[in-house]
Amino acid sequence: MQFKNLKLVDYVVYGRGAFNQLDEILAPRRKDSFPMIFFLDHFFIGKPLASRIPLRGKDKIIYVDVTFEPKTKQVDALAAELKAEFGEVSGIIGIGGGSTMDLAKAVSLMMTNPGSSADYQGWDLVKLPGVFKVGIPTLSGTGAEVSRTTVLTGPVRKLGMNSDFTPFNQIVLDPELTKNAPTNQRFYTGMDCYIHCVESLDGTFINEFSRSYGEKAMDLCRKVFVEKDKWDEESDEQLMMASYAGGMSIAYSQVGVAHAVSYGLSFLLGTKHCIGNCIVMNHLEEFYPAGVKEFKFMVEKNNIEIPTGICANLTEDQFDTMMDVTLGMKPLWENALGKDWETIMTREKLRALYGKL
Repeated sequence: MQFKNLKLVDYVVYGRGAFNQLDEILAPRRKDSFPMIFFLDHFFIGKPLASRIPLRGKDKIIYVDVTFEPKTKQVDALAAELKAEFGEVSGIIGIGGGSTMDLAKAVSLMMTNPGSSADYQGWDLVKLPGVFKVGIPTLSGTGAEVSRTTVLTGPVRKLGMNSDFTPFNQIVLDPELTKNAPTNQRFYTGMDCYIHCVESLDGTFINEFSRSYGEKAMDLCRKVFVEKDKWDEESDEQLMMASYAGGMSIAYSQVGVAHAVSYGLSFLLGTKHCIGNCIVMNHLEEFYPAGVKEFKFMVEKNNIEIPTGICANLTEDQFDTMMDVTLGMKPLWENALGKDWETIMTREKLRALYGKL
């Protein structure tokens, strides 16, 4: 039997105020006069965080619009822009939610690999290490800070650049950075973590490595969204570590039905990844009965509204496009339903599920 030889993040720093160490963390990674490039979520325009970024020399902050999830053409344009302006860069630092961190990972890889990022959508297609890259989450839940993929929408598919070269070289986990996150967004990203764990723990790929992280992440999610009546500093710390552990859980297993179906929503409608997972999870009692029951309890307890009816006015051609994308996520389906998944999740059954969303 061949076991996965898992590539992890090289360095991790955790703690309140850890962001203040960024300058000394970056110092030994600087190459000659080549700059560090900071991708900062556009949410922080005009906010104090930008002034705390330790700029040196030709360093540059690029505010990235993550209203919609990263597209391969956006990745390619950013990489081309940096090559034209600087030739080389010392590193790419992504500061924001999962989309911002995924952009940082993808652009890092496209600074050194030829062609378009769309050429690398798949598993183990990336051949060269990217430039030095750092992930700094300001939202907790996606697990993007520890994953070996990026979530990218390309011209024909929504699929990440899954490779051993994708994980960050460094992550900075500072719970202070998440304290002012919008309530709804904080919930959606937290549920992304919870759904990761449901899919991993109930999947056919489960093993003790994944189980140990998944159970801890799920326990932390429950502390935040089930046991507490109001958000506090401890909640920021707990959800940040739930995100890390949830990401580690799926790193050695896989996600499942909710993620596979939400990929179709994102590709066609531009639905944000975390919201899409919540929309789908609301209708998956057949596959994850206990998880869906608890998910719905957390939605109600935290006074969150999950969008409905987003597929109500789609044409059959549009449903076919979503289904083509979704059924292409073979590892996710195999983890969820086993090797015979195609006999269980037929196009007819998937079409009926999309019709409920």
